[in-house]
Amino acid sequence: QVQLVESGGDLVQAGGSLRLSCAASGLTFSRYTMGWFRRAPGKQREFVGYISYRDGNTDYEASVLGRFTISRDNAKNTVFLQMNSVKPDDTAVYYCAASKFAGSRLTWEYDTWGQGTQVTVSS
Repeated sequence: QVQLVESGGDLVQAGGSLRLSCAASGLTFSRYTMGWFRRAPGKQREFVGYISYRDGNTDYEASVLGRFTISRDNAKNTVFLQMNSVKPDDTAVYYCAASKFAGSRLTWEYDTWGQGTQVTVSS
C-alpha cells in the first residue's frame, strides 16, 4: 500500500528551473530517506540525490551538485527536487524512491519507487 507519486515534470528551456514533487503515502515518511533517480533514453538509471531522514542531510551526484536541491516537508509527506540551471543532459524520466537506510546511492537499497515524471530540457 506504500505509494509514491511524482509530479511536476515538464518541458523547460535550458537554463530554466523546474520543481518536482513526490507525494508519499502508506509509510512513516519521517523515517525514510528519500532519493531521486533519473533514466535517460537508452541509459541506465542514475542516482541524482537523496535527503536523509536523519537531520535532513543531502547528497548529490556530481553533475547536479550546485544546481539541484532536495528538500522535504515531513508534515506533508512530500519530497521536492528543485532543478535550476537545467541542461539538455538533464532530460530524463525522474523517479523518487524511499529507503530505510540513513543514506544511499544504490537503487537496491530503496524499497519503493514512483512511476516517474518526464523532464525535457530544450536547447
